[in-house]
Amino acid sequence: MAEQAAGPSGTPGIRALLRSPGYGRLLLVSALVGVPVSLAAFGFVGLEHELQHWVWQSAPEALGYGRAPWWWALPALALAGLLLAPIVTRLPGRGGHTPVHGLGGPPTLPVEVPSVVLAALAALPLGVVLGPEAPLMALGSGLALLAVGRARPTASPLLAPMLGAAGSTAAISTIFGSPLVAAVLMLEAASLGGAQLTLLLLPCLLASGVGALVFTGFGHWTGLTIGALSLPTVPKASLPDAGDFLWGVPLAVAVAVVVVAGQTVGHRFAEFTAQRTGVRTVICAVLVGLCVTGYAVATGRSPEEAALSGQATLAQVAADPRAWPVGALLALVVFKGLGWGVALGSMRGGPIFPALLLGAALGVAAGGLPGLGVEAGLAAGMAASGAAATRLPVTSSVLAALLLGDQAADSLPLLIVSAVVAFLTATLVHRAAGDQAQGRPAPAGTAD
Repeated sequence: MAEQAAGPSGTPGIRALLRSPGYGRLLLVSALVGVPVSLAAFGFVGLEHELQHWVWQSAPEALGYGRAPWWWALPALALAGLLLAPIVTRLPGRGGHTPVHGLGGPPTLPVEVPSVVLAALAALPLGVVLGPEAPLMALGSGLALLAVGRARPTASPLLAPMLGAAGSTAAISTIFGSPLVAAVLMLEAASLGGAQLTLLLLPCLLASGVGALVFTGFGHWTGLTIGALSLPTVPKASLPDAGDFLWGVPLAVAVAVVVVAGQTVGHRFAEFTAQRTGVRTVICAVLVGLCVTGYAVATGRSPEEAALSGQATLAQVAADPRAWPVGALLALVVFKGLGWGVALGSMRGGPIFPALLLGAALGVAAGGLPGLGVEAGLAAGMAASGAAATRLPVTSSVLAALLLGDQAADSLPLLIVSAVVAFLTATLVHRAAGDQAQGRPAPAGTAD
């Protein structure tokens, strides 16, 4: 009982901290913060989704094309670079952190939020091969701090990081479609334990839960869609057998190697854009456009499949995996993987969504191997790519399970094994390369 009241060094124990008036006020503020953050996130993601639809579907149709032509990504990505260059060189916050360094850094200050939003809206709808998750976390963090105004951070050094984490969790839960994934992600990334874990857990869960409630109700009321990550249709899974695991383990290794290769490219381009950032940002955007165009030329398919975050293409692959030729899936891995690597080190956005598509595509391509099957390959590929990209195997397993919906129960053993194998492989490959810059991504709300 005494250990619960006080820590080993005389600091207040978990029970005393939970009963303190200051922590109670923090929980109340966290719940209230979830409301405006979720509404702002809804507006941001909804606008990004509408702009993306206009660029890649409405505009080509207005020009007489049934779909975006093979060259469409070149002017779109060049424009993205031109719009992004002044934001990352002149505005406070420089549009947010470079995504190759992880999902987040220190809490985003309110003055930095405009550049984060502008950078995301300038780049993501035009086809930059990144997701909206990192800008959403920065948006939530900045708005959480803005909502409480001058909260006398000197009163508690933990106030700003904890409120920033709560705001980030509330915002990112909108695009993951579940407050559970967002909360697990934040907690696993924070690498905390004991009393510290509990203290961070409650504000994040409360903010994301309240935010998800408001967000869902607002979506039903307006009838607007925001393109949250989801798989409306997934192939029917069965309990994994020995063949699934025999192929699933090397598949997870291969997926991890592909993801690490993309991150390595990202670090090289982060070094490249460190000097003459404006001009080189435009050059990198054009390179991403060339990668997307290369996919369209090589396969004869729409460049939209290789552009953007990959949410829509992932849903298409999951809905009918056998309709995709193995050559198209491998081309998607190569060209989108290269574009993702360039964008990781030079653009602004999140690293998770494109990685999930790369893993799913490689898993479905391997599904024709004797004894595996596309269903098991899809599940293992998504779990492995998420774990390799984020170094968060628990979050990746939960996310993959939620995406698979009612098919997740049978696939869960394979999901977990694939995530662990990919996590270990990515860690070993990074260590073997001696690239300390590619270590564990800095969690949102902590210093880099």
